[in-house]
Amino acid sequence: MNKIFTLLPLSFVAAFILIPSCKTPATTPQIAEPVYEREVLGSVIAKPKKPKNIIFLIGDGMGMGQISAGTYANGNTSNLEKFPVVGIHKPQSGKQLITDSAAAATSFACGVKTYNGAIGVGLDSLPVETILEEAEQKGLKTGLVATSTIVHATPASFISHNVYRKNYEEIAEDFLKTDIDFFAGGGKKFFDRREKDERDLIAELQAKGYTVENYLKEVHELKIPMETADKFAYFTADEDPLPVYQGRDYLEAISMEGINFLKQRSAEGGFFIMIESSQIDWGGHANNSQWIIDEFKEFNELIGKVLSWAEADGETLVLLTADHETGGYTIQVDSKMDSLVTTFTSTHHTGDFIPVFASGPGSEQFSGLYENTAIYHKLRAAMGW
Repeated sequence: MNKIFTLLPLSFVAAFILIPSCKTPATTPQIAEPVYEREVLGSVIAKPKKPKNIIFLIGDGMGMGQISAGTYANGNTSNLEKFPVVGIHKPQSGKQLITDSAAAATSFACGVKTYNGAIGVGLDSLPVETILEEAEQKGLKTGLVATSTIVHATPASFISHNVYRKNYEEIAEDFLKTDIDFFAGGGKKFFDRREKDERDLIAELQAKGYTVENYLKEVHELKIPMETADKFAYFTADEDPLPVYQGRDYLEAISMEGINFLKQRSAEGGFFIMIESSQIDWGGHANNSQWIIDEFKEFNELIGKVLSWAEADGETLVLLTADHETGGYTIQVDSKMDSLVTTFTSTHHTGDFIPVFASGPGSEQFSGLYENTAIYHKLRAAMGW
């Protein structure tokens, strides 16, 4: 036997020795750390940089139907095509197959499945630390922007802990319990004309060092004191902001102001900002195709600006996804590129899987198919937390 073995080609022996074990692992594997360095033909591939900043973009209610229709209506192109990494997440909540925005955003923000309506709490209704709160603790500057009220389900899940998403005045109070540096969205009345008490949370924000502006000053008129303001808040509406088709136009401008504001103040610490295009979802609930397309086009313009900014910066992970699909929105036969025929199967959310797009340092974490909770864990892994 020894003699026969020595006659075998060395390449065959090496291949046999290196065949990996097929044993099933005893435990569920964790997210694998990427292989940072390896030698190829005598050269070394450099270790990828960890991101210093995270820009997390969410298109509420934006499933594949919304992306397809918005892209076709935009001349068959969108800035989503610029992302080098694409994945898919499974959006079900902790107790129901069809999630709502609160449970879905809590999965992104906290890494746990929870019940529909929950804001930053688990299935036991107890608070769970959010990634924005952890970013603050690690010295990052933080921000939130939405085209809904700022106390709506998605932004609220990153900064608040509440058993029910419509406790808007209680959620507003939680903004005083954090050190968030920049936020913009509607819902001013939940801060300064409250039904449950006579607190003026805007005055309290100002006492904490915030420069506070509101919709009486249009976004293009804002003079954000970049050099002197410690923190900045902009209330874009008294309650819900207008749709794009009724004249709302602040998403791109205020988002880029926020990114630059945080970048200027982050020094070596970096920043985290979540920006939501909220009303793609509202168009789905209303079964209004043009509402969806208009909101998508506005979001698409912001996506292009963010990707260009991040490419120039070189230290920013850009992540984009949706919490769920809304409306069962589909493109039908007889559609043309400039004349879409669309239908809806629901006025509510659906259970469709949701695409994920990533670019920049750490983006390799986001390919594949995974639960929505994995987005939280992948963000932390990308940052090395």
